[in-house]
Amino acid sequence: MPIRIPETLPAYSVLSREGVMVMSDDQAARQDIRPLRIGLLNLMPKKIQTETQFARLIGAGPLQIEMSLIRMSDHEARNTAAEHMEEFYRPFSEVEATGEKFDGFLVTGAPVEHLDFDEVTYWDELRRVFDWTRTHCHSTFGVCWGGMAMIAHEHGIPKHLLEDKAFGCFRHRNLKPDSPYLRGFSDDCTVPVSRWTEIRQEDIDARPGLKTLLASDEVGPCLVEDPERRTLYIFNHLEYDSHTLKEEYDRDVAAGSAIAVPRNYFPDDDPSRPPANRWRSHAHLLYGNWINEIYQTTPYDLNDIGR
Repeated sequence: MPIRIPETLPAYSVLSREGVMVMSDDQAARQDIRPLRIGLLNLMPKKIQTETQFARLIGAGPLQIEMSLIRMSDHEARNTAAEHMEEFYRPFSEVEATGEKFDGFLVTGAPVEHLDFDEVTYWDELRRVFDWTRTHCHSTFGVCWGGMAMIAHEHGIPKHLLEDKAFGCFRHRNLKPDSPYLRGFSDDCTVPVSRWTEIRQEDIDARPGLKTLLASDEVGPCLVEDPERRTLYIFNHLEYDSHTLKEEYDRDVAAGSAIAVPRNYFPDDDPSRPPANRWRSHAHLLYGNWINEIYQTTPYDLNDIGR
């Protein structure tokens, strides 16, 4: 089954060209099944790129997915056209007021790593989002800064500023091969990393309910499961496209920022050569496994979520 998104959303034409099955609202209305409702709280500057990346991954399986795009209520997007935000995104305050529920909910990263959490302008509302997911979402997935923010809110685990940016593609060890979220994973895998902060394993170990599923000897824990809350926290970027790290590198070079070439990304670390994608299959496995776990456990009646 395909992912259900508006025909006018840019991701629709991109994914159609890639061979990903997509479905318009009119087509979906003719099918007598309940799609899985997945909410995406998109905090990234490049909204269109990010929504396409996640739609590609959650829409690749056999289930019909209905993806809803959500934004912070009072935060104005500076890098995405106001017309796009008005047509496709709803403020969280509106979603909260309607009382609607979701089978799965994603919170993306955000370019605010250097700030303390309480210095982020929308931190109070984001904490309200995290509390709301406990009663209105069957499973939640925090990504990069979104994952760090969520694990800090739920467990008091701090983020730590790095001296140098963790930037590139790093080998990660599969620590829990029997986890349903790692079904089909190799013993190790490559994961794109782009962050100035880290979560430390000793802080995770101090919370007995948390399980680290993927970790790197170089850049630390990557994927953490919180079974009690049916939540995953991932601090890196399996959703990235082949050229996302290159775009970030080129942007910083053009701005005159001090930035190292992303490690293990370009062939022979030569930025003049096109990068090869070595994480795509594991990205599809992880998000496909997450969707499968939701499908296996979520109530048929959305109203029963959170009861």
